Formats: sequence, C-alpha cells, structure tokens
Amino acid sequence: QVQLVESGGGSVQPGGSLRLSCVASGSGYTFYTMGWYRQAPGKQRDLVATITLGGSTDYADSVKGRFTISRDNAKNTVYLQMNSLKPEDTAVYYCNINAKYVLSRLTAYWGQGTQVTVSS
Repeated sequence: QVQLVESGGGSVQPGGSLRLSCVASGSGYTFYTMGWYRQAPGKQRDLVATITLGGSTDYADSVKGRFTISRDNAKNTVYLQMNSLKPEDTAVYYCNINAKYVLSRLTAYWGQGTQVTVSS
C-alpha cells in the first residue's frame, strides 16, 4: 500500500516563494513518474509539473521559468520549488505518483493536498 504525505503549503505575498514536498512510502513498490497538480476553487485539477524516474521534466506553460520540480529517489520524495508566485497560483496542490508493486500494474496515487495562497 502506498501512502503520500505532502508538506510545505501556506500563504505568501506575490513574488514570494514556497517549496512543497511529497514523501512516498510503500514497501516493495517502485515509484515512477511523480508530479504535482493543482485545483483552484470552481476549476478542474490541472497538471503543474512532472518528473520521470530518470529525471526528465515537463511543466505547464503557466509555471515555466518560475517553478522547478525535482526528486530524491533515495528518499522517495518529490519537491516543487515555486518562485515568483502570483495570485493566480492560489490553489490546492496535489502530489501524484505512479507506482508499481512487483508484478502488479502501474497505479496512480494522490496526496491529500496542500493549500497555497498567494495574496497581498
């Protein structure tokens, strides 16, 4: 069974920075692509950034140049460094990890979500 624990959300002024972390646990699992999604009130959940097991990254156009996704495979942790934050970045941020247990199929798991609020 995979569990994801997110941390690092909070409130910040425009132009500020926050760093989100998501730790995955699950004995016998291999963690493949990791990513962050966000959902603002009344809107759908959108992709923010992803990173593969090999370190290849992909970003939503709205965050390119401001956000950086990274991972520490030894710690089963994915990070999202968010700089130059804007009010439109306000949302609940969810960690998403694709994991596979031995001979089972690849399954997507979600974190509980962490609130990021950007306001003056």
